[in-house]
Amino acid sequence: MDIRKVVDGQRERRAYRVRKRVRGTSERPRLCVYRSLQNFGCQVIDDEAGKTIVSVSSAEKALKGQVGYGGNCDAAAKLGKILAERAIQAGIKSVSFDRGPYKYHGRVAAFADAAREAGLEF
Repeated sequence: MDIRKVVDGQRERRAYRVRKRVRGTSERPRLCVYRSLQNFGCQVIDDEAGKTIVSVSSAEKALKGQVGYGGNCDAAAKLGKILAERAIQAGIKSVSFDRGPYKYHGRVAAFADAAREAGLEF
């Protein structure tokens, strides 16, 4: 059995399990997380309107100096704080957290904790 097929199947099932419950509205948009080996990004999405309200990524040129390497917990925590500030400026105080296929561990947990500390509720 190929281990990649097993891992991909687990990731797909986990993403389906999370996303079937999490929907973004205009009052409480969805906070979607993306994680790769070298970067980390997230978006606040209103699913009813189909629009991204706020986004932040370690690949943004403006944030490269602040964040540095985007593949570690420190960068994820900095991005969580930046996203919370941007969301509050946009008038969003409460979101639904969509971790997608990623386990709530490491960078994802560091990001979520920093966003909560900066004033975002989820």
